[in-house]
Amino acid sequence: MHRNNPAKRQVSAPLAFFFMLGTLLFSVSAFATHHADDEKDPSEEDIMTTLQHDKRFSTLVSAIEAAGISDILRATGEITVFAPTNEAFEQIPADKLESLLKPENKEKLVRILSFHVVEGIVNAEQAASMRQAESIEGTDLDLRTKGGKLLVQDAMVDEENIMTNNGIIHAIDKVLMP
Repeated sequence: MHRNNPAKRQVSAPLAFFFMLGTLLFSVSAFATHHADDEKDPSEEDIMTTLQHDKRFSTLVSAIEAAGISDILRATGEITVFAPTNEAFEQIPADKLESLLKPENKEKLVRILSFHVVEGIVNAEQAASMRQAESIEGTDLDLRTKGGKLLVQDAMVDEENIMTNNGIIHAIDKVLMP
């Protein structure tokens, strides 16, 4: 008999609507939360992982792996990396770059890569106010601004302040040579 009662149908329709709306909102929320976990904040990753996940640094990653120093860029502690992009490495003659990546030139490669690293976190604003920063290679890097852009030696910083859980990365347009 309840099936034919119009008053029951009027109450049931709004309840059904709100139930369906609540279910839909819950599902959308659960979906968004689940997929938000898939997208990691770059600052949750270490320097090496951040470089590996950015295609602009694939040549640098290959050089780091050839030098056997990827553990340094994964370690806890705070460092700043002036990271040459693939385009920066393209400025080096191919035969010279290929030679640098050979095992017999590992010491030279480590020295070059270490010249791109500074102890501590130096953001772009701090770097702009400094004249020099000592690389872990032991040589000072000259820092200055030109036309509002940060320069490291003669390399321009293309992208600054890429945060990681163990430091900061600044993308540069040239490979620095000690």
